[in-house]
Amino acid sequence: MKELVEDLEKWGADVIFGRARGFRAWLTRCLMWFLSLIFRGLVALRLKLVRDGWINQAHLGATVISIGNLTVGGTGKTPVTELLARTLAARGRKVAILSRGYKSKKPDQAQEILSKRTGQLLQDPPRLVSDYGKLKMSVDFAGDEPFMLARNLKNVSVVVERDRVKCGRFALDELDADTLMLDDGLQYIKLAHTLDIVLIDSSRPFGTGAMLPRGTLREPKKNAQRASHILLTKCDGSSNEKLIKKLRKWNKTADIIECSHESQWIENVFTSEKFPLTILKDKWVGAISGIAVPESFEKKLEELGARVEVKRQFSDHHTFTQKDIDEFMTRCVERDMEMIVTTEKDAVRFPRPTEMDVPVYFLRIEVEILSGQKEWDRMVDTICGDRVTGDHMLRKLAEPELVV
Repeated sequence: MKELVEDLEKWGADVIFGRARGFRAWLTRCLMWFLSLIFRGLVALRLKLVRDGWINQAHLGATVISIGNLTVGGTGKTPVTELLARTLAARGRKVAILSRGYKSKKPDQAQEILSKRTGQLLQDPPRLVSDYGKLKMSVDFAGDEPFMLARNLKNVSVVVERDRVKCGRFALDELDADTLMLDDGLQYIKLAHTLDIVLIDSSRPFGTGAMLPRGTLREPKKNAQRASHILLTKCDGSSNEKLIKKLRKWNKTADIIECSHESQWIENVFTSEKFPLTILKDKWVGAISGIAVPESFEKKLEELGARVEVKRQFSDHHTFTQKDIDEFMTRCVERDMEMIVTTEKDAVRFPRPTEMDVPVYFLRIEVEILSGQKEWDRMVDTICGDRVTGDHMLRKLAEPELVV
């Protein structure tokens, strides 16, 4: 069943991006286009109901920072979340990241968590992935991105729950958090946001330009007006003037920050040994990944001098099986590959090959601010400032109207 779902996801992606050809693909695109009109209407209606007060938003009395995007996947959200959480924690904030835990398994039994208030076991608590650096859950039940964040952030808590209002209350009551970060939170409007940080991939700002399911837009482009801060990600140093001018038509007040996702080192998945990027130079490499835009990962390896000869792409958040890894290892051995490289997000759910004939590494990526450092620092200062006692004062800085 899982393989069937993933095959359908892959087929859908091939149709959306134009890789699938023929009558069946054309017919599917026509159906998707019709459904995208319905989806667009539902998005507009939902935001209007919130704006007019028909859908209540929970206000938890704490700073709530949403990090999200207008498109599906591929904007480099996790490294940005990690950078901001690490920065806020270093400034003394008690940060809890609230995640949906996409494609994670639900445990057969709830965790046994003692309430700090009552001393009793909590009934049906959210999944606590980490308690300020102490890992409490495996990647299978946490999800790849939450687990990666939990492993990398020693002074931050990570909590997983589809209901992130419940998640937030747990973080405030039981973890003493004072700052909640909504991972992929732009569309989660049941919880009121203090700040909305919207990520836009500078190389493909609005994906295919069409709404789901015909394209990759979750919301119309003009809903960039909802952002209090806009981060242009994956910048390569070329001018973004045209894109910024377009964004300013919809949002005249948001701070716009340009950043790049820079490779830092490669790390052995199973021994944690780190090596400089120069080790990739002229090496024959097998690239395997299950991310939204695998081409960008493979291109990055090639830019670092690797000869990417063998490739294997899976759907985003794919759960690797032993068979997946062993078959890819066999291909790499047969083609005399010198190393296998995956992404850090994939590495956390990467089973150990039955035969370790080729070493396996992941590429470490971190965010670097290229333009807008003052705006970034001002945002952090505002969040951490003594004058901020809840989300009321911050919201005055970022009160973009919900657009329909």
